[in-house]
Amino acid sequence: MLNYIWLGLILLAVIIGGCLGNLKAVADQSFEMAKFAVLDTALPLVGIMALWLGMMRVAERAGLVTLLARGLRPIMRWLFPEVPPEHPAMGSMLLNIAANMFGLGNAATPLGLRAMRDLDSLNPRPGTATNSMCTFLAINTSSVQLIPVTAIAILAANRSVNPTAIVGTSIIATACAAITAVTVAKLLARSPIFRLDPPVSSHSTALNERRLEKPASEEKQVIKEAASLQPLQWWGKLILGVFIVFFLVLFLRLAFSTRAGVELTRLVSTRQSHFVRVVDAISKLSIPFLLSMFPLYAALRRVKVYEEFVEGAKEGFEVAIRIIPYLVAILVAIGMFRASGGMDLLKKMLAPVMLAVGFPPDLLPLALMRPLSGSGSVGLFTDLVRHFGPDSLIARMGGTIYGSTETTFYVLAVYFGSIGIKRTRYALVAGLAADFVGIVSSIVICRLMFR
Repeated sequence: MLNYIWLGLILLAVIIGGCLGNLKAVADQSFEMAKFAVLDTALPLVGIMALWLGMMRVAERAGLVTLLARGLRPIMRWLFPEVPPEHPAMGSMLLNIAANMFGLGNAATPLGLRAMRDLDSLNPRPGTATNSMCTFLAINTSSVQLIPVTAIAILAANRSVNPTAIVGTSIIATACAAITAVTVAKLLARSPIFRLDPPVSSHSTALNERRLEKPASEEKQVIKEAASLQPLQWWGKLILGVFIVFFLVLFLRLAFSTRAGVELTRLVSTRQSHFVRVVDAISKLSIPFLLSMFPLYAALRRVKVYEEFVEGAKEGFEVAIRIIPYLVAILVAIGMFRASGGMDLLKKMLAPVMLAVGFPPDLLPLALMRPLSGSGSVGLFTDLVRHFGPDSLIARMGGTIYGSTETTFYVLAVYFGSIGIKRTRYALVAGLAADFVGIVSSIVICRLMFR
């Protein structure tokens, strides 16, 4: 499906640009987006990838990822029945979903890429997305986000009286999107159109066996090493207890102290809810906690933390380089289509239909841009806030849309590109269905709550 969408965007950009006299802008934007994909997206990702993949390696060797996967085994086994319960992919996916929920974008992407690599180790058909990959991508593009930090910051910067008003609407809308994503993914997995036939050739069988043997041995090695490590001594448990209490005290200070949350208060409102304070405190402490907890626990179990971190960090550069062609392809196509005037033309064509169904036409550019470009949707949302006011119904609808949807095309390009998946099957359909439900839910919920 991405083949047709990519080709359609390119051809439409050239045709529309030629008819409207925007061919030079289309050409300039193609080079600009190619540069942006490499220099501003892929290369900055190298360091972040190295950091988090190194930490994941340390956590695996200490047995933390396996423990995390065991804790939520019933839910994960229902969502991903093809993945063994204690496979490293389970822990990677859980950490990615948790990072997305708390808005930890810098941690969520590397963890998601690691999860895709782990899932690919179980893939009997290289280059073709498995059901587990499609389900994971659907969840990733619609995962429940507790606080839309970017949208709140834009509203607050424009002096909104209550910028956190969109927190509740965003949670409800993104929950609807997540339920839709999982439901559509499960239904399409059973559809004859997307059903995969078992490999029949001896060559494919032998290749699959070789692919499966390696991750299986790696999984056993991780579990065996974690099990053979020395158990925590009483002093080790004491150190961990003191460490956890330290972060608990920090959390209480940030979440409930009357003097805490000064930075957040500057952005939002003095009447912020306790829920916002709690989630903001978790967001601020999560990364420092993980970056220190993983190596501390591993060191107490006699893991050579520095050596393991370096081994895991080596993968960061390789993954970032691998996704460059996919990023260039999708970002160039999107940039060309936008520069050609295609988005404006589409808005004019769909405006009568939108008015007929009660969808504000002013929100159409944001709704169309959100699955394509994160930076583009931020710009459109900022324009909405400035034009209609930060506390207007349109602005709150736009903030809820931004907080309950994701850049589906970017996520698919990066995640599938990192492992060389070319046949994406129904992942895009499930992701776009979640975006559609998230947008519609945002409109309906905001009309009910802010009328």
